Amino acid sequence: MPTHVKKVFVSQLTGGQQFQDVFLVAKKSSAETKAGKPYLALALMDRTGEVEARVWDNALQFDSQAEEGNFVLVQAVAKPFRAQMQLGVSALQQVDEATVAMADFLPASSRSLADMAAELEGVIASISDQPLQELLRVLFHGDTMARFQRAPAAKRLHHAYIGGLIEHTLSVVGMAEKAAAHYSLIDRDMLVAGALVHDLAKIEEFDFSRPVFGYTDRGRLVGHLVLGAGLVRQAAAQVPALDAGQVDRLLHIILSHHGQYDFGSPVLPMTPEAILLHHLDDIDAKLNYMAGLQTKMNGDGWQWTEYQRHLERFLYLKASHADQVLDEGDLPPEGPPRAEEQPPHPAASLPLVRKTADQRQQTLF
Repeated sequence: MPTHVKKVFVSQLTGGQQFQDVFLVAKKSSAETKAGKPYLALALMDRTGEVEARVWDNALQFDSQAEEGNFVLVQAVAKPFRAQMQLGVSALQQVDEATVAMADFLPASSRSLADMAAELEGVIASISDQPLQELLRVLFHGDTMARFQRAPAAKRLHHAYIGGLIEHTLSVVGMAEKAAAHYSLIDRDMLVAGALVHDLAKIEEFDFSRPVFGYTDRGRLVGHLVLGAGLVRQAAAQVPALDAGQVDRLLHIILSHHGQYDFGSPVLPMTPEAILLHHLDDIDAKLNYMAGLQTKMNGDGWQWTEYQRHLERFLYLKASHADQVLDEGDLPPEGPPRAEEQPPHPAASLPLVRKTADQRQQTLF
């Protein structure tokens, strides 16, 4: 029985708010101020989102308790900083996982899992090529379907929540339907089938039994492109009517959907369906990522984000903070102060770490 009843969620934080509550440590880095004083840079999360936090004082004392994946009871004050909320943590203490309600820390899709499962079933039924439809029915059933409904689509950046994989898949399918109707050279059934299975093996790539989501050993060693091709080959053996050329074209979509060798694809997209699927997948991942950034902004109107290393650019987004739906409690009547009203902490934030192009892009898929 949980003994720590969570009252303050990330989506509720407002400037100047002082509180004590439990969060999950999603990331931790140790650094020093310009004066050589150690501090901790944390990302704390619950089911409604993630917030940056800094432990400026007694960082060494709290370091061992703030390991990634730990639940911590924090005393903090929320302060707007660079158009986003940041927590100044004065104290923290690790708490036992058994004392918290895990549901408070598992982010989930805003869409109903049952509704999305029904929509996916309708998409499969719309495949007019019967052997291809049968292949999809072999793949999307039983334990595979159950895991597919719950899996995230990525570890951190896009659709990184329970139900994220099926939500992302259906979004790509929706765009694929429109594109297939627009371009006569596209094999609609093959494109839609490719959209359905391109990320299927993320059910094996990720461990999503608890936050923070991580990679399985198979996920790190093999990856979802190769694992996905294996799943389709196994299922295709149960559908004798499937043409071998069809299977190869579908496998090609899976293996090439990252688009470039540097981004992890063992082959480049070489069919109209594979080229189109790569771009639709990339579009959906990036726009979901930007939507997540948008919900973290404070105030109203168009604003610049911090530099996004994964996209190698700043982004100009319209804040949607006022439209945010809260899961618990109510916001105070006054709105959060704008970032410019809060002077930045004299210590610099963590320096940017340059990554190679393939590392930056790969994390979006």
